[in-house]
Amino acid sequence: MRRWLAAVLLLPVLATAGTLRPLTAAEVPALLAPPAHGERLIALWALDCAYCEPNLQALARLQQAHPKAIELVTVATDDMAHAAAIEKRLAAAGMAAWPARAYAEATPERLNYLLDPEWGGETPRVLVIRADGSRQGFSGELTTRQLKRLLP
Repeated sequence: MRRWLAAVLLLPVLATAGTLRPLTAAEVPALLAPPAHGERLIALWALDCAYCEPNLQALARLQQAHPKAIELVTVATDDMAHAAAIEKRLAAAGMAAWPARAYAEATPERLNYLLDPEWGGETPRVLVIRADGSRQGFSGELTTRQLKRLLP
């Protein structure tokens, strides 16, 4: 009985643990597809980025304030081989609840280009994909003014 109770109590933890998924070139079109409504924010970040964690947290607060209008997805530009470090950093930043991806291609520059041909690979970077198909990109630490522009 105790084992069964322990297993039941662990189910929510197991369901949310390890949500990091690989991002390949074949999956980029689906990620960039316009959402049914509102907008999708794709937060591109890296383990060695000093400004990425505050950006991720600001985007999370924005999404929490507008949960029906904003979908947030984090994408680590680091290789999936660093999954443990990526998951640890996301958890430390309080970002474990959002869908998370990490690069899983031999040529990260290819994924950079597929995600945004105008992007030079600098992090942090936020891609805004609106339901009407329009897109916008922001590089660097987000300002209050930029965050307001992200609102649908």
